[in-house]
Amino acid sequence: MERRLLMKGKVKEAYLSGNELEFLFTDQISVFDKVIPSIIPFKGETLCRESVYWFKRAEQMGIKTHFLEYLPPSGMLCRKVDILQTDRISSQSKNYLIPLEFICRWYVAGSLFDRVKAGEIQADALGFAAGHKVEYGEKLPEPFLEVSTKLEKTDRLLCKSEALEISGLTPQEYEEAKEVVLRIDEEIGQKVEARGLIHVDGKKELALDQEREIMVVDAYGTADEDRFWDKASYDEGEFVDLSKEYVRQHYRRIGYKDLLYGARAAGSPEPPIPALPPEMVQETSRIYIRLFERITGEKFTPAKKI
Repeated sequence: MERRLLMKGKVKEAYLSGNELEFLFTDQISVFDKVIPSIIPFKGETLCRESVYWFKRAEQMGIKTHFLEYLPPSGMLCRKVDILQTDRISSQSKNYLIPLEFICRWYVAGSLFDRVKAGEIQADALGFAAGHKVEYGEKLPEPFLEVSTKLEKTDRLLCKSEALEISGLTPQEYEEAKEVVLRIDEEIGQKVEARGLIHVDGKKELALDQEREIMVVDAYGTADEDRFWDKASYDEGEFVDLSKEYVRQHYRRIGYKDLLYGARAAGSPEPPIPALPPEMVQETSRIYIRLFERITGEKFTPAKKI
């Protein structure tokens, strides 16, 4: 069957194959919406196979997904949904990508902690008592769910009214979408805890199918979409990232994140992102493989191409 490139994203490619989509997970890696000029061996395959694992779990839970078939080593066949610009979406639209990312946080980390330090988010907004000093790595009293844009050049957080306006969701559908995200995240947390991991946070993408029912799409529960910590280390007071956060922290340490965000705030040209040092490339590959094994309970052996 003829296969045509439909979309080339930062780290994934989508091909039209008949009336279905074929997703290819590449070995590229991105942080802060920038593609790093480094290739991470086996990254695409581990992410693809983790996604397949979670999609199958979601279907067992009665949650609809776009997943159809695994295409070794790093591809999967999926149901096709339309990508509509927000001005073309209405409460009657069907079979389209909801132009939102749903971010669910269970611990204080990453950009959430940055905003807490900057005074942009207060303790009581996270479920703590008013005046509580929020510490990095604290478990949140309740899951903290945020929504951001999906189809804009850089993501930005949205309030509920903005999310409803651009997504075409009714208030009831919006609440159903959040419930699906929470159910999935609870499942992830329970599964990985048994394998010595803490699920810190993660993001989900959703669509409405032909009946306007919620359907989980893209990928989730992976080292790219989610953040995981080693539980034994956490219990000893150490935060060992087993996810893309290892790479993010590198660019924080060398000052690149501050330069990039400063340029964005000033409307200046964005500085090019430097490549990872060779030793970090190999360590990142090991992290992706190790995380695959701990998420799925399988020993990683590269799959043969079909």
